[in-house]
This record gives sequence, C-alpha cells and structure tokens, in this order.
Amino acid sequence: MISSRAKPRRFGLWRLIIGLFILLLLGGLAVWLLARPGKLPEKPVTKTPAALTRPVETPGQNVIDYNKLMSKEDDSLTAMMNKRKADYGLTSSLDMVVKSGETIRVGEQTVPMKKIIDQIHLKLHEIVETDLTGQDPVEEGTFGVYVARPKDNIWNVHFNLLKEYFKHKNIVLSPNADEPNNMGYSSGVGKILKFSEKLVHIYNLKTDQIDTNLSVLDPLQKVVIYKMDVIFDLLDQLDYKRVDRLEFDGETLWIPQESGQ
Repeated sequence: MISSRAKPRRFGLWRLIIGLFILLLLGGLAVWLLARPGKLPEKPVTKTPAALTRPVETPGQNVIDYNKLMSKEDDSLTAMMNKRKADYGLTSSLDMVVKSGETIRVGEQTVPMKKIIDQIHLKLHEIVETDLTGQDPVEEGTFGVYVARPKDNIWNVHFNLLKEYFKHKNIVLSPNADEPNNMGYSSGVGKILKFSEKLVHIYNLKTDQIDTNLSVLDPLQKVVIYKMDVIFDLLDQLDYKRVDRLEFDGETLWIPQESGQ
C-alpha cells in the first residue's frame, strides 16, 4: 500500500528536474547567440525633421571672436577688423563688422549671422526663402555688431556711431548735439537717433532670440546689430548744414521743401 505522503515528494522532484532542464536550455540558447557570426539587428534610425533640428555651430575660419579682439591676442583678426571698420570711417563705435556668412563669438556664446538674420526676417514678418535643395540661402550683406557694456543704453550707442561718422567727414558734433533745443523741441541729431532705433536690432545671446526691449542692454549678453548698407545709405543722404530742419513723425524722417521750391 502506497502512502499518500509520497505523492507530494515525487511531484516536487519532477518540478526540480523540469526547472533544471529549462535553465540548461536557456543557457545553451545564450551561448549559441553569442557564438553566431554577425551582429543582432540594429534598431531602425528615425530621422528628426530638419526644421526641428538645432544647427550645430562648428567654429572655423569664419568665426569672428570678440574675446580675441578685446584681448588683442590675434593680430591678423585685429588688423582685418580695423580695416573693415575703417572702410566705413569708424574705429570704436562698433566692435565687429561681419559678413552674413560668418559667425560671431562673445564669451562662451557662438552664433552664426545667418541665424540672427533669419530671426530679423521673422520679426519683420518677412518670408525666409529656401532654395530647391532645401537649404536656406545666405543673405549677402555686411553687419555692424556692438557688444553691450555695463551702463550702456541704445541712445548713446547710436550717438557714438553718429559722432564717428561725422568726424570722418570733418564735422565735429558737440556732446549736447542730441539734446532738445531751448524750446524743448528735438534737435536734428536727436531725430536721427530716434529714427535709428527703427533700423537696429538687439540680439540676446542668452535666449538666442531677437530682443524687443531696447531700453535694457545687458552687458555681454545683448548685441546691437546694424545692417551697414541701410544705416550708411541713410547717413550719406544727410546734409549736416540742414540737419536741424529734419522732421520725424515716428515713422518717417524727411526734410521739408523750402518755400518757392
């Protein structure tokens, strides 16, 4: 007569045998996979749409480094920049004169001019064109860049550039040329400076965005961007002898015709 207590023990033995068999089977499968030639199929690569990909900025020959210009450690860069500024009759009112296909570096921030130009177009609600290859064409042009210092304001930045421009034409502006006259009306120089605010753009290096706040210039964080041909086309039309006759209505700068003309 078989005791009823022997059944659980026999059942437990079979479970142990089956468990060992499964372990041996899994171990053999693992060894076979590791020993087989070739490699396991890779996960398919999913491409990110180009519009969502942040461009990788790779420093190269076309990087205009503000840090090196300030330290004067790169003689060739300093000479090139002095030459570019001299072509406009400027010396110190701008820090850099850069081409549209170049890149600027200020502190640890490196930004291609094309990126800044594209954002200016978006700010002005202009369409950024793309050619048939899917690449954005680089707008040709030259840009003046001024890096904000402590206690800077946009009015004085413009005024310093204007003083250098007129000095190059042998005209010396007084330090108070931008102040209102005795009647409280804006001077001709003041109207030019006010109009200039519509032609300039502020780029925030920290946020990587065009900044609309012209009243606050954070040192080494914001840069003032001038489109050189636009600014100097305007200045070249000015006759300093008639500058006090300028009128500015908030949008347009003009000289009224004299009676009899």
